[in-house]
Amino acid sequence: MTFHIPIPKPFRRKPKPPVEQSAEVVLARSESGPHGTFGQLIIHGEPGPFTCEPPWADNQPNISCIPTGTYQCIWHRSPKYGWVYLVTGVPGRGHILIHPGNFGGNRALGLKTHTHGCILPGRRRGVIGAQQAVLVSRPATRAFYETMGEKPFTLRVTGELE
Repeated sequence: MTFHIPIPKPFRRKPKPPVEQSAEVVLARSESGPHGTFGQLIIHGEPGPFTCEPPWADNQPNISCIPTGTYQCIWHRSPKYGWVYLVTGVPGRGHILIHPGNFGGNRALGLKTHTHGCILPGRRRGVIGAQQAVLVSRPATRAFYETMGEKPFTLRVTGELE
């Protein structure tokens, strides 16, 4: 007796239809210091997850948060994080993602960081050890992705940094 077991085809994500009108999300930064740059995403005019980024360091790659401005975000497959949002059009920078993580501290001062310039969402702000952080990041990031529906959007980053 011979059995034939079909071999499934590799999973391929179906392309999404083009979005007619892109939503705008505001990243409203409220403070920046050695522990990171903290703010909150405003989605469709409603408060969303809190955010953590590295401190401002004159837009230096891998150590600074991105400058204030308006950017386009697209759904993107990252080799490290899987499907995430990619922030495009950042002057002098590339591979700026929105992905889970807790810390955005200044490494030169010995603080922990989970970002090299990316934006880390969290359900709330808090302290881990002695370092400021965003907390409950994975569920907050997943909820943000679901809210945005994997569709492109405009990210407007506000708040003055020193």
